[in-house]
Amino acid sequence: MKIKKTDKKAKHINLFVIVTSLYWFTMYAYIPTFSPYIESLGVSYRMLGIILGSYGFTQMIIRIPLGILSDRLNKRKVFVIIGILLGILSSGGMFLFKNPYLVLLFRSMAGAAAATWVTFTVLFSSYYKEGETSKSIGIINAFTKLGQVIAMLGGGIIAQRYGQQYPFLLAALGGLLGLILGLGIKEKPSIEHKPLKISELLKVAGNYSLLTVSFLAIIFQLIVFATTFGFIPVVAKNLGASSFHLGLITTVTTLPAIFSSSLSGYYFTPRYGERNTIVGGFVIIALSCIVVPFISNLSILYFSQIINGFGQGIVFPILMGLSIKNVIHNKRGTAMGFFQAIYGLGMFIGPVLLGFLSDFVGMGVGFLIIGMIGFTGALLTLVFCKKAGRQIAK
Repeated sequence: MKIKKTDKKAKHINLFVIVTSLYWFTMYAYIPTFSPYIESLGVSYRMLGIILGSYGFTQMIIRIPLGILSDRLNKRKVFVIIGILLGILSSGGMFLFKNPYLVLLFRSMAGAAAATWVTFTVLFSSYYKEGETSKSIGIINAFTKLGQVIAMLGGGIIAQRYGQQYPFLLAALGGLLGLILGLGIKEKPSIEHKPLKISELLKVAGNYSLLTVSFLAIIFQLIVFATTFGFIPVVAKNLGASSFHLGLITTVTTLPAIFSSSLSGYYFTPRYGERNTIVGGFVIIALSCIVVPFISNLSILYFSQIINGFGQGIVFPILMGLSIKNVIHNKRGTAMGFFQAIYGLGMFIGPVLLGFLSDFVGMGVGFLIIGMIGFTGALLTLVFCKKAGRQIAK
Protein backbone atom coordinates (compact mmCIF):
# COMPACT_ATOMS: atom_id res chain seq x y z
CA MET A 1 0.00 0.00 0.00
CA LYS A 2 1.34 3.42 -1.00
CA ILE A 3 1.85 6.03 1.73
CA LYS A 4 0.08 9.27 0.83
CA LYS A 5 2.15 12.38 0.29
CA THR A 6 0.28 14.15 3.12
CA ASP A 7 1.11 11.24 5.48
CA LYS A 8 4.81 11.53 4.58
CA LYS A 9 4.68 15.28 5.17
CA ALA A 10 3.05 14.79 8.58
CA LYS A 11 5.70 12.20 9.47
CA HIS A 12 8.54 14.59 8.54
CA ILE A 13 6.93 17.42 10.49
CA ASN A 14 6.33 15.28 13.59
CA LEU A 15 9.90 14.00 13.63
CA PHE A 16 11.30 17.49 13.09
CA VAL A 17 9.38 19.10 15.96
CA ILE A 18 10.52 16.33 18.34
CA VAL A 19 14.15 16.85 17.29
CA THR A 20 13.68 20.61 17.68
CA SER A 21 12.38 20.15 21.23
CA LEU A 22 15.36 17.96 22.14
CA TYR A 23 17.78 20.42 20.52
CA TRP A 24 16.55 23.15 22.83
CA PHE A 25 16.38 20.70 25.73
CA THR A 26 20.15 20.26 25.64
CA MET A 27 20.69 24.03 25.98
CA TYR A 28 18.01 24.76 28.57
CA ALA A 29 17.98 21.91 31.10
CA TYR A 30 20.55 23.72 33.24
CA ILE A 31 19.24 27.29 32.75
CA PRO A 32 17.11 27.52 35.96
CA THR A 33 20.14 26.94 38.19
CA PHE A 34 22.83 28.28 35.83
CA SER A 35 23.09 31.84 37.22
CA PRO A 36 23.15 30.74 40.89
CA TYR A 37 25.62 27.96 39.96
CA ILE A 38 28.01 30.47 38.34
CA GLU A 39 27.56 32.78 41.34
CA SER A 40 28.54 29.87 43.63
CA LEU A 41 31.90 29.70 41.83
CA GLY A 42 32.76 33.03 43.45
CA VAL A 43 32.43 35.36 40.46
CA SER A 44 31.20 38.99 40.47
CA TYR A 45 27.91 40.05 38.86
CA ARG A 46 29.99 41.50 36.01
CA MET A 47 31.65 38.14 35.32
CA LEU A 48 28.28 36.43 35.69
CA GLY A 49 26.88 38.77 33.05
CA ILE A 50 29.83 38.11 30.71
CA ILE A 51 29.40 34.33 30.97
CA LEU A 52 25.67 34.63 30.34
CA GLY A 53 26.27 37.09 27.48
CA SER A 54 28.83 34.85 25.76
CA TYR A 55 25.93 32.72 24.53
CA GLY A 56 24.68 35.63 22.44
CA PHE A 57 28.14 36.80 21.42
CA THR A 58 29.05 33.62 19.53
CA GLN A 59 25.63 33.56 17.88
CA MET A 60 26.16 37.10 16.69
CA ILE A 61 29.46 36.16 15.05
CA ILE A 62 28.49 32.80 13.53
CA ARG A 63 24.90 33.12 12.36
CA ILE A 64 25.35 35.29 9.25
CA PRO A 65 28.21 33.20 7.75
CA LEU A 66 26.29 30.04 8.62
CA GLY A 67 23.12 31.29 6.91
CA ILE A 68 25.10 32.26 3.82
CA LEU A 69 26.91 28.92 3.76
CA SER A 70 23.68 26.92 4.11
CA ASP A 71 22.19 28.87 1.21
CA ARG A 72 25.27 28.36 -0.97
CA LEU A 73 25.40 24.63 -0.25
CA ASN A 74 21.61 24.38 -0.40
CA LYS A 75 21.87 22.13 2.66
CA ARG A 76 20.18 22.48 6.05
CA LYS A 77 20.19 19.04 7.68
CA VAL A 78 23.97 18.84 8.15
CA PHE A 79 23.90 22.09 10.14
CA VAL A 80 21.00 20.80 12.23
CA ILE A 81 23.10 17.78 13.22
CA ILE A 82 26.17 19.94 13.93
CA GLY A 83 24.07 22.19 16.15
CA ILE A 84 22.81 19.31 18.27
CA LEU A 85 26.34 17.88 18.56
CA LEU A 86 27.74 21.23 19.75
CA GLY A 87 24.96 21.42 22.34
CA ILE A 88 25.96 18.00 23.70
CA LEU A 89 29.64 18.98 23.90
CA SER A 90 28.77 22.26 25.61
CA SER A 91 26.58 20.82 28.36
CA GLY A 92 28.91 17.83 28.80
CA GLY A 93 31.89 20.15 29.22
CA MET A 94 30.15 22.21 31.89
CA PHE A 95 29.27 19.01 33.74
CA LEU A 96 32.91 17.92 33.82
CA PHE A 97 34.65 21.25 34.59
CA LYS A 98 33.89 23.82 37.32
CA ASN A 99 36.44 26.51 36.37
CA PRO A 100 34.61 29.82 35.54
CA TYR A 101 36.76 30.39 32.45
CA LEU A 102 36.01 26.91 31.11
CA VAL A 103 32.34 27.50 31.86
CA LEU A 104 32.67 30.67 29.76
CA LEU A 105 34.21 28.61 26.94
CA PHE A 106 31.52 25.92 26.99
CA ARG A 107 28.70 28.44 27.32
CA SER A 108 30.13 30.18 24.25
CA MET A 109 29.97 26.79 22.52
CA ALA A 110 26.27 26.62 23.40
CA GLY A 111 25.93 29.91 21.50
CA ALA A 112 27.56 28.26 18.48
CA ALA A 113 25.04 25.44 18.80
CA ALA A 114 22.17 27.93 18.97
CA ALA A 115 23.54 29.70 15.86
CA THR A 116 22.42 26.70 13.79
CA TRP A 117 18.80 27.51 14.70
CA VAL A 118 18.68 29.49 11.45
CA THR A 119 18.79 26.23 9.48
CA PHE A 120 16.11 24.63 11.69
CA THR A 121 13.61 27.39 10.92
CA VAL A 122 14.34 27.52 7.19
CA LEU A 123 14.21 23.72 6.80
CA PHE A 124 10.96 23.47 8.77
CA SER A 125 9.30 26.26 6.77
CA SER A 126 10.15 24.34 3.58
CA TYR A 127 7.61 21.66 4.64
CA TYR A 128 4.85 24.27 4.22
CA LYS A 129 3.43 26.32 1.35
CA GLU A 130 4.91 29.73 0.52
CA GLY A 131 2.03 31.63 2.17
CA GLU A 132 2.25 29.66 5.43
CA THR A 133 5.51 31.12 6.78
CA SER A 134 3.92 32.67 9.89
CA LYS A 135 2.05 29.44 10.58
CA SER A 136 5.20 27.29 10.36
CA ILE A 137 7.18 29.71 12.54
CA GLY A 138 4.38 29.72 15.14
CA ILE A 139 4.34 25.91 15.26
CA ILE A 140 8.11 25.45 15.54
CA ASN A 141 8.28 28.17 18.19
CA ALA A 142 5.61 26.37 20.22
CA PHE A 143 7.70 23.17 20.17
CA THR A 144 10.81 25.20 20.97
CA LYS A 145 9.08 26.45 24.10
CA LEU A 146 7.80 22.95 24.88
CA GLY A 147 11.33 21.55 24.81
CA GLN A 148 12.55 24.41 26.98
CA VAL A 149 9.76 23.96 29.53
CA ILE A 150 10.35 20.21 29.92
CA ALA A 151 14.10 20.82 30.11
CA MET A 152 13.92 23.55 32.75
CA LEU A 153 11.40 21.76 34.93
CA GLY A 154 13.41 18.54 34.70
CA GLY A 155 16.65 20.41 35.34
CA GLY A 156 15.25 21.99 38.49
CA ILE A 157 14.12 18.61 39.81
CA ILE A 158 17.49 16.99 39.04
CA ALA A 159 19.38 19.89 40.67
CA GLN A 160 17.21 19.62 43.78
CA ARG A 161 17.86 15.89 44.07
CA TYR A 162 21.49 15.53 42.95
CA GLY A 163 23.04 19.02 42.93
CA GLN A 164 23.38 22.00 40.58
CA GLN A 165 25.95 20.31 38.35
CA TYR A 166 23.72 17.41 37.26
CA PRO A 167 21.34 19.35 34.99
CA PHE A 168 24.34 19.63 32.63
CA LEU A 169 24.42 15.83 32.39
CA LEU A 170 20.64 15.72 31.82
CA ALA A 171 21.06 18.25 29.01
CA ALA A 172 23.78 16.17 27.32
CA LEU A 173 21.64 13.01 27.46
CA GLY A 174 18.64 14.83 25.95
CA GLY A 175 20.86 16.13 23.17
CA LEU A 176 22.16 12.64 22.47
CA LEU A 177 18.61 11.39 21.90
CA GLY A 178 17.97 14.36 19.62
CA LEU A 179 21.12 13.58 17.64
CA ILE A 180 20.01 9.97 17.04
CA LEU A 181 16.51 11.01 15.93
CA GLY A 182 17.89 13.91 13.89
CA LEU A 183 19.62 11.51 11.52
CA GLY A 184 16.18 10.57 10.23
CA ILE A 185 15.22 14.12 9.19
CA LYS A 186 14.42 14.54 5.50
CA GLU A 187 15.55 17.59 3.57
CA LYS A 188 13.42 19.08 0.83
CA PRO A 189 15.78 20.28 -1.92
CA SER A 190 15.09 23.51 -3.80
CA ILE A 191 14.14 22.91 -7.45
CA GLU A 192 16.22 25.78 -8.80
CA HIS A 193 19.13 26.91 -6.68
CA LYS A 194 21.84 29.40 -7.50
CA PRO A 195 24.52 30.49 -5.03
CA LEU A 196 24.03 34.11 -3.98
CA LYS A 197 26.31 36.85 -5.27
CA ILE A 198 27.83 39.42 -2.90
CA SER A 199 25.56 42.12 -4.33
CA GLU A 200 22.52 39.96 -3.57
CA LEU A 201 23.73 39.33 -0.02
CA LEU A 202 24.05 43.07 0.56
CA LYS A 203 20.59 43.58 -0.87
CA VAL A 204 19.12 41.06 1.58
CA ALA A 205 20.90 42.71 4.52
CA GLY A 206 19.74 46.14 3.37
CA ASN A 207 16.05 45.23 3.30
CA TYR A 208 14.27 47.84 5.46
CA SER A 209 11.73 45.41 6.87
CA LEU A 210 14.49 42.96 7.84
CA LEU A 211 16.55 45.72 9.48
CA THR A 212 13.49 46.97 11.37
CA VAL A 213 12.46 43.63 12.87
CA SER A 214 16.11 42.76 13.59
CA PHE A 215 16.54 45.91 15.66
CA LEU A 216 13.33 45.20 17.57
CA ALA A 217 14.57 41.65 18.15
CA ILE A 218 17.76 43.07 19.71
CA ILE A 219 15.62 44.89 22.29
CA PHE A 220 13.47 41.81 22.85
CA GLN A 221 16.42 39.47 23.43
CA LEU A 222 18.23 42.05 25.57
CA ILE A 223 15.30 42.00 27.99
CA VAL A 224 14.75 38.23 27.94
CA PHE A 225 18.39 37.27 28.48
CA ALA A 226 18.96 39.95 31.11
CA THR A 227 15.94 38.79 33.11
CA THR A 228 14.31 35.40 32.44
CA PHE A 229 17.51 33.59 31.43
CA GLY A 230 19.81 35.89 33.36
CA PHE A 231 19.13 37.50 36.73
CA ILE A 232 15.57 36.45 37.60
CA PRO A 233 16.93 33.16 39.04
CA VAL A 234 19.31 35.24 41.18
CA VAL A 235 16.38 37.35 42.42
CA ALA A 236 14.43 34.15 43.15
CA LYS A 237 17.40 32.64 45.01
CA ASN A 238 17.64 35.80 47.14
CA LEU A 239 13.95 35.36 47.99
CA GLY A 240 14.68 31.85 49.28
CA ALA A 241 13.99 29.71 46.19
CA SER A 242 15.33 26.15 46.16
CA SER A 243 16.71 24.50 43.01
CA PHE A 244 13.26 23.05 42.35
CA HIS A 245 11.69 26.50 42.70
CA LEU A 246 14.24 27.89 40.25
CA GLY A 247 13.19 25.25 37.72
CA LEU A 248 9.57 26.09 38.42
CA ILE A 249 9.95 29.84 37.92
CA THR A 250 11.59 29.49 34.50
CA THR A 251 8.95 26.91 33.61
CA VAL A 252 6.02 29.15 34.53
CA THR A 253 7.64 31.90 32.44
CA THR A 254 7.94 29.68 29.38
CA LEU A 255 4.59 27.82 29.60
CA PRO A 256 2.45 30.88 28.79
CA ALA A 257 4.79 31.58 25.86
CA ILE A 258 3.80 28.23 24.31
CA PHE A 259 0.17 29.26 24.48
CA SER A 260 0.63 32.87 23.31
CA SER A 261 3.15 31.80 20.61
CA SER A 262 0.47 29.60 19.04
CA LEU A 263 -2.13 32.35 19.33
CA SER A 264 0.20 35.00 17.94
CA GLY A 265 -0.20 34.03 14.28
CA TYR A 266 -3.64 32.47 14.51
CA TYR A 267 -5.50 35.07 16.62
CA PHE A 268 -3.66 38.24 17.69
CA THR A 269 -2.14 39.20 14.34
CA PRO A 270 -5.32 38.74 12.23
CA ARG A 271 -7.38 40.58 14.87
CA TYR A 272 -5.07 43.45 15.89
CA GLY A 273 -2.39 43.55 13.18
CA GLU A 274 1.29 42.73 13.45
CA ARG A 275 2.40 46.19 14.60
CA ASN A 276 -0.18 46.56 17.39
CA THR A 277 0.43 43.00 18.60
CA ILE A 278 4.19 43.63 18.89
CA VAL A 279 3.55 46.90 20.77
CA GLY A 280 1.21 45.16 23.23
CA GLY A 281 3.73 42.38 23.83
CA PHE A 282 6.55 44.84 24.56
CA VAL A 283 4.37 46.74 27.05
CA ILE A 284 3.50 43.52 28.89
CA ILE A 285 7.18 42.51 29.10
CA ALA A 286 8.25 45.99 30.27
CA LEU A 287 5.69 46.09 33.08
CA SER A 288 6.74 42.65 34.32
CA CYS A 289 10.35 43.90 34.59
CA ILE A 290 9.56 47.17 36.37
CA VAL A 291 7.66 45.45 39.21
CA VAL A 292 10.55 43.06 40.07
CA PRO A 293 12.43 45.42 42.47
CA PHE A 294 9.24 45.86 44.51
CA ILE A 295 8.55 42.12 44.92
CA SER A 296 9.35 40.55 48.28
CA ASN A 297 7.35 37.36 47.90
CA LEU A 298 8.29 34.37 45.72
CA SER A 299 4.67 33.71 44.69
CA ILE A 300 4.29 37.25 43.35
CA LEU A 301 7.55 36.85 41.43
CA TYR A 302 6.05 33.72 39.84
CA PHE A 303 2.99 35.70 38.77
CA SER A 304 5.06 38.53 37.26
CA GLN A 305 7.03 36.02 35.22
CA ILE A 306 3.88 34.31 33.93
CA ILE A 307 2.84 37.70 32.54
CA ASN A 308 6.37 38.18 31.16
CA GLY A 309 6.29 34.83 29.36
CA PHE A 310 2.90 35.57 27.81
CA GLY A 311 4.29 38.79 26.35
CA GLN A 312 7.39 37.03 25.03
CA GLY A 313 5.30 34.45 23.19
CA ILE A 314 3.26 37.16 21.50
CA VAL A 315 6.18 39.18 20.16
CA PHE A 316 8.87 36.81 18.98
CA PRO A 317 7.05 34.58 16.44
CA ILE A 318 5.86 37.71 14.61
CA LEU A 319 9.38 39.13 14.42
CA MET A 320 10.72 35.79 13.15
CA GLY A 321 8.01 35.46 10.53
CA LEU A 322 8.49 39.04 9.32
CA SER A 323 12.25 38.52 8.92
CA ILE A 324 11.73 36.11 5.99
CA LYS A 325 8.17 36.98 4.96
CA ASN A 326 9.18 38.95 1.86
CA VAL A 327 12.39 37.09 1.02
CA ILE A 328 12.55 34.50 -1.79
CA HIS A 329 13.31 30.89 -0.83
CA ASN A 330 17.02 30.66 -1.70
CA LYS A 331 17.76 33.85 0.28
CA ARG A 332 15.82 32.94 3.39
CA GLY A 333 18.74 31.25 5.11
CA THR A 334 20.76 34.45 4.67
CA ALA A 335 17.87 36.65 5.86
CA MET A 336 17.18 34.47 8.89
CA GLY A 337 20.90 34.24 9.61
CA PHE A 338 21.16 38.05 9.54
CA PHE A 339 18.09 38.40 11.78
CA GLN A 340 19.32 35.87 14.34
CA ALA A 341 22.88 37.21 14.29
CA ILE A 342 21.64 40.73 14.93
CA TYR A 343 19.40 39.70 17.82
CA GLY A 344 22.39 37.82 19.27
CA LEU A 345 23.67 41.31 20.09
CA GLY A 346 20.74 41.68 22.48
CA MET A 347 21.51 38.32 24.10
CA PHE A 348 25.04 39.56 24.72
CA ILE A 349 24.29 43.12 25.82
CA GLY A 350 21.35 42.25 28.11
CA PRO A 351 23.05 40.14 30.80
CA VAL A 352 26.32 42.10 30.57
CA LEU A 353 24.44 45.39 31.03
CA LEU A 354 22.40 44.13 33.97
CA GLY A 355 25.51 42.54 35.49
CA PHE A 356 27.40 45.85 35.43
CA LEU A 357 24.36 47.79 36.66
CA SER A 358 23.93 45.31 39.54
CA ASP A 359 27.54 45.82 40.66
CA PHE A 360 27.45 49.63 40.42
CA VAL A 361 23.90 50.86 41.17
CA GLY A 362 22.10 47.75 42.41
CA MET A 363 20.04 45.03 40.77
CA GLY A 364 16.73 46.78 41.51
CA VAL A 365 17.71 49.88 39.53
CA GLY A 366 18.98 47.57 36.79
CA PHE A 367 15.55 45.95 36.42
CA LEU A 368 13.89 49.37 36.24
CA ILE A 369 16.23 50.37 33.41
CA ILE A 370 15.57 47.10 31.56
CA GLY A 371 11.82 47.77 31.90
CA MET A 372 12.23 51.23 30.38
CA ILE A 373 14.08 49.64 27.47
CA GLY A 374 10.97 47.49 26.96
CA PHE A 375 8.76 50.58 26.72
CA THR A 376 11.28 52.02 24.25
CA GLY A 377 10.80 48.86 22.14
CA ALA A 378 7.05 49.48 22.04
CA LEU A 379 7.56 53.11 21.00
CA LEU A 380 10.09 52.22 18.30
CA THR A 381 7.70 49.59 16.94
CA LEU A 382 5.10 52.31 16.36
CA VAL A 383 7.67 54.56 14.66
CA PHE A 384 9.67 52.03 12.60
CA CYS A 385 6.82 49.77 11.56
CA LYS A 386 4.80 52.70 10.31
CA LYS A 387 7.64 53.49 7.92
CA ALA A 388 7.88 49.87 6.82
CA GLY A 389 4.50 50.26 5.13
CA ARG A 390 3.18 47.08 3.58
CA GLN A 391 6.14 45.04 4.89
CA ILE A 392 4.64 45.16 8.40
CA ALA A 393 0.90 45.30 8.59
CA LYS A 394 -0.75 48.05 10.65
